[in-house]
Amino acid sequence: MTQSDAVEIWPGKAYPLGATYDGYGTNFSVYSEVAERVELCLFDADGTETRVTLPEVDAFVWHGLVPNVEPGQRYGYRIHGPYDPANGQRCNPNKLLVDPYAKAIDGQFQWDQSLFGYNFGDPDSRNDDDSAASMPKSVVINPYFDWAADRSPRHEYADTVIYEAHVKGLTQTHPDIPEQMRGTYAGVGHPAIIEHLKSLGVNAIELMPVHHFANDSTLIDKGLSNYWGYNTIGFFAPDGKYSSNTTPGGQVQEFKAMVRALHEADIEVILDVVYNHTAEGNHLGPTISFRGIDNSAYYRLVDDDARYYMDYTGTGNSLNVRNPHALQLIMDSLRYWVTEMHVDGFRFDLAATLAREFYDVDRLSSFFELVQQDPTVSQVKLIAEPWDVGPGGYQVGNFPPQWTEWNGKYRDTVRDYWRGEPSTLDEFASRLTGSADLYEHTGRRPVASINFITAHDGFTLRDLVSYNEKHNEANGEDNNDGESHNRSWNCGAEGPTDDPAVNELRARQQRNLLATLLLSQGVPMICHGDELGRTQQGNNNVYCQDNELSWIDWANADEELIEFTRHVGALRRAHPVFRRRRFFDGRPVRQRAAGGLPDIAWLRPDGTEMGDADWDSGFGKSVAVFINGNGIPDRDARGQRITDDSFLLCFNAHHEPIEFTLAASEFGERWEPVLYTADAVQTDGTKPIDAGQTLPVEARSILVLRAVPSS
Repeated sequence: MTQSDAVEIWPGKAYPLGATYDGYGTNFSVYSEVAERVELCLFDADGTETRVTLPEVDAFVWHGLVPNVEPGQRYGYRIHGPYDPANGQRCNPNKLLVDPYAKAIDGQFQWDQSLFGYNFGDPDSRNDDDSAASMPKSVVINPYFDWAADRSPRHEYADTVIYEAHVKGLTQTHPDIPEQMRGTYAGVGHPAIIEHLKSLGVNAIELMPVHHFANDSTLIDKGLSNYWGYNTIGFFAPDGKYSSNTTPGGQVQEFKAMVRALHEADIEVILDVVYNHTAEGNHLGPTISFRGIDNSAYYRLVDDDARYYMDYTGTGNSLNVRNPHALQLIMDSLRYWVTEMHVDGFRFDLAATLAREFYDVDRLSSFFELVQQDPTVSQVKLIAEPWDVGPGGYQVGNFPPQWTEWNGKYRDTVRDYWRGEPSTLDEFASRLTGSADLYEHTGRRPVASINFITAHDGFTLRDLVSYNEKHNEANGEDNNDGESHNRSWNCGAEGPTDDPAVNELRARQQRNLLATLLLSQGVPMICHGDELGRTQQGNNNVYCQDNELSWIDWANADEELIEFTRHVGALRRAHPVFRRRRFFDGRPVRQRAAGGLPDIAWLRPDGTEMGDADWDSGFGKSVAVFINGNGIPDRDARGQRITDDSFLLCFNAHHEPIEFTLAASEFGERWEPVLYTADAVQTDGTKPIDAGQTLPVEARSILVLRAVPSS
């Protein structure tokens, strides 16, 4: 380590925060209200550290400009200030700290005593071991990139199909991706992945966390790792673990190239972001960034004992969204990813935590007010995971109007309906038509509902129909981790089986679930690999499994299921009646349709309209729904009213075949089958069927018919 007089430093500017290269030098800026002195630590390639004191402080922002510091320079901070855990302060200049605004981070944490502010076994002690050798380093990046003619696709929500994916899991085993690009941003932007997504009708990919995250020491000790990445420590930095470019800061250029390639293919990029907590954990966690910079500003502390952290996330801490500087960090991060990295939206992990200004969830909290007013962030897709683990944390349907939500009630209802649970028919109808009961009262539309049946957290689609119980033994927690109530059904055998009847039923159930998802009103989200029949062997919590268990197995993809998914996706894409922008009202649309037909009608299998007794019967599992293509209240970009064909969807979740009588001729005189989940392979050119005829619909299947226009 060399002393500060070895480096020339000028006053610089307080904003922007972080390290900003301008072609001549780099401005460094960091916020800390409690700091008494801040040292900037510059690291050479051999690890030699040079310390220089930041010379200026304005409004608690410490700053200085160092001439001739260029992109690729590794750095960190040391904060001189109070160490008083009982009063919420944990400054210690012996701990090298990651810049909260670092645009790139190089290296990984080496978990040893030096990272912790106390001595193991004595949490009330103070540890002064120097942590620099065990810490990753912040990196000055080159902000310049040739975006060419890049533009956001800006798909309307109603036209969006989301594909949730993990950068590594999606690409690690794909045979057409060069080996050095597998598991990376470059792999996601490879033509092989783009072609697959396009074939499904996907036009938005939602990437699981790519912000730089820490790999938990407890998992490393077990020979496992944090695969999912919900352990953020760098809210501006794309994680270098997913980059084939190994030069310091090279991951930024690779990420931008991925976004550019996806945009060229008309695919949006949505990031799963974790602003509710950080990787520093609770009072026994390491001191690696925020804790050592200004602990009480960045974290929610227990009011009557500031030694401890409020934990609404189950991870040890919660970001302090009551503090304006913590809020600024979140908003600056969001703006950066939109303006500099060109992403198109965000999915907010455990978003209810961001609404906890005090104790309860408040949908009008400062965070949501800032988003509402921000001219940049308010214009991209905003998706909430509308719950956390704190009291009152389940907030499905309660987020502000401009937000969409992962609809957990959709997931639960559709799973229950297809596994044959009683008394689900009426709620199934609500979820199929956009969940007006959840969203209409706040002025939102069907697109507020992000519909999903499976996601990264839980069973895959194939496992959902193959296992009654979770099988998480590989996680090393005696199968005690993960959700135990999965609303799954193994179709008669637990796990793999040679029984052809069970396997055929499982295949049909997967088709039922995918067809329901893609033909529901709202925004569908497919979990990566579900269309290929991906299995995790019954493990519903692969957060720590960075291996073949969690990666997509492209070599054993279910080609029939892929083709079926493409078929349903094409049906949705071709017909706006399945992606309406407004809720159904069920009333006659006399001005739009001859005969005053309603925009939607619910029918019993015998073709007559459903009555109250039919909805209330706990045993009912079969229903038909007429969707009127002339009853769409939407207009296109030129103001022209949108019309479409009409459809009849026959749902049979019963364990036996049901005879469906096609709707009376007022709904349509002739009907053409366009989708039947009882068949593994869909065929075109089926002869139209006259209204009033009776058709058998196989047990646990969907038949979709299109009204043939009168000649």
